[in-house]
Amino acid sequence: MERPDRATPRAALGHTGNGGVMLAGLAAFTLTPMDADGVVDTDHLGRLVARLAASGMDSIGVLGSTGSYMYLSATQRARAVAAAVEAAGSVPVLAGIGALRSSDVMIHLRAAERAGASAALLAPVSYLPLSEADVTALVDSVAAASSIPICLYNNPATTHFTMTEALVTALAAHPQVGAVKNPAPATLAAAKAQIAHLRAQTRDDFVLGYSGDALINTPLKAGADAWYSVIAGALPQLAQDIWAARGDAQRLDTLHAEHAALWALFKAHGGIRVVPHILDLLKLGPAPLPLPVQPLSTDIVAQLDAALDRMKDPA
Repeated sequence: MERPDRATPRAALGHTGNGGVMLAGLAAFTLTPMDADGVVDTDHLGRLVARLAASGMDSIGVLGSTGSYMYLSATQRARAVAAAVEAAGSVPVLAGIGALRSSDVMIHLRAAERAGASAALLAPVSYLPLSEADVTALVDSVAAASSIPICLYNNPATTHFTMTEALVTALAAHPQVGAVKNPAPATLAAAKAQIAHLRAQTRDDFVLGYSGDALINTPLKAGADAWYSVIAGALPQLAQDIWAARGDAQRLDTLHAEHAALWALFKAHGGIRVVPHILDLLKLGPAPLPLPVQPLSTDIVAQLDAALDRMKDPA
């Protein structure tokens, strides 16, 4: 089958089995409002998700890294997914299911399925270092048991495990594995090489997605199928503008560079610390961090406030 034009909008493309989930396009990942004991504020989460659904996102991610999935109990994670699916309406929800034990991953998968999530995001979480054989066994067992497509979550910064191109290719052979969420390469050459290699080695409907908003212009210029975005969860219009410019390299670079101060804060402090303060500054909070993670200092928040002030329309 001939591959679709990767410069055109992909909202109608991607893995279309098992409920018509769309893993391509622009996905907004939201944080998970909770109290100090890790009890999810489902009303607040629902408001955040409804805002994103109304903004025209192709899908919405819940319980990603910025969504603090590893800080929540199984009960609270199930509540979060159910609230997100309800608030999202017809917009597909991608739910994080990663956990230390394979049995717990299955518990989270079943909860996501029951709630009506359209796809599951699977990270190889560990305390002890995992081997490729370990991760292969995990993905194989989850994919075989799942009724919804699986998106591989390649996030070495938090899991300390890197899914190589060869491993992604092997895992993508399972028909239930529909996408990968890779970290954005630092250079355009690296992004082009990775996308070309994976595209040549995987089936036509396998979605090559990227995260890492501070560097996202590189894979978007290289023809990525999806952007799994943290900033879209707080500033959806900014993400929509960047996504819409992906076919115009000059416009994309210019737009991305206009927000260099924001990306610098993401690089230095991580989305999990930056996004709650963006929501606070936009009067969409509060969104306390899961302890022991500490909030940004007042001087860093002032830098963030200044970065938002430089935007024409931060809401």
